[in-house]
Amino acid sequence: MRLKDIDLNLLVVFQQLYRDRRVSIAAASLGLSQPAVSSALNRLRRMLGDELFVRTARGMLPTTYAKSLEEQTANALRTIQNALDHKGAFDPLTSTRTFTISFADIGEVYFLPRLMETLARTAPHVTITSVRHAASNLIEDMATGKVDLAVGSLPSLKTNFFQRRLFPQRYVCMFRAGHPLDKPRITTAEFSAAEHVVVAAAGTGHTRMNEMLDRAGARRAVHLRVPHWVAVADILHTTNLVATAPEHFAKRGVAFFGLKYVPHPIKLPAIQINLYWHARFHRDVTNQWLRSLLFDMFAV
Repeated sequence: MRLKDIDLNLLVVFQQLYRDRRVSIAAASLGLSQPAVSSALNRLRRMLGDELFVRTARGMLPTTYAKSLEEQTANALRTIQNALDHKGAFDPLTSTRTFTISFADIGEVYFLPRLMETLARTAPHVTITSVRHAASNLIEDMATGKVDLAVGSLPSLKTNFFQRRLFPQRYVCMFRAGHPLDKPRITTAEFSAAEHVVVAAAGTGHTRMNEMLDRAGARRAVHLRVPHWVAVADILHTTNLVATAPEHFAKRGVAFFGLKYVPHPIKLPAIQINLYWHARFHRDVTNQWLRSLLFDMFAV
C-alpha cells in the first residue's frame, strides 16, 4: 500500500480506538458519531486486510497486526502534530541569530546606533548585517530570506510584501553656518540660484523628490552628484553647496557638523519611512520579533 492511497484521518481514529477500546468512548473523544467511527474502522480494515480489533466482553482488543501498526504510527502521528503545532521558539537573550536588514546609508546613520544599543541589552548575541538597497536584487533577496527586513521609502516593494509605517519625513534645505542662505526663510528664487549637491539614491523616495523639484521648476545649478548621503554633511561643512535633505539627517548635521537648515521653499510632500517584509516570513517568529522591536523603537 502507498501512503497516497490512505486517508491519515483513519489512522487518527485507529489510534483513539486503540487507547479507548470502545467505539462509543473513541467517538466521544474525537467529537464524532459512533457510526462515523465504525465506518472509519471498516474502511481501514478493508484497506489493510486485517480485522484490527476483535469485540470481546472487555472491549475491542487489538490483533497482532494492530499492535505492530500502533507502535509504528503513533510516533509518526505525533511528529506530524508537533510539526503542525510548532511555530518556533525564539529567546532573544540566548539567540545567536544573524539578521540582515536593508538600509540606505542615511538609514544606517539614523537606525543602527539606537538599535545596536538596545540589542546589547536585550539580545546580546544577535548579529545585524546591514546591506544597501541597491547593492543586490532586493525583491529576490527578501523573497528567499537572504534579507529579513528593509527600512526606508521603497516604492518597488509592493506585490507579496507587507509594510508598516514608522514615521513621516519632511525635506528641508541644508547648508553650512554663515552661508548666504543662513536666515530663517529662503525664497524659491534664492534656492534655485544656489549651488547644489544632489543625492541620486536609486530606487528610493529621494529619487522621486529630485523629480518633484525638477517638475516644480527649481532649475538648480547642480555642482555635485553623489550616490549616497554618507559624505554630504562633510561636503556642506566646507563648501557653499546646499542640499535638499530629510530633516532627521539635517538634525544630525546640526549636532555633529554645526550645519544649519531651514524649511524648504518648495512644497514637497513628506515621504513615509516604512518597515518592509516579505509575505513568506509574515508569521516567522524571529522576523516578527525584530519587526516588533523596530516598530516599538522608531514608530511615531
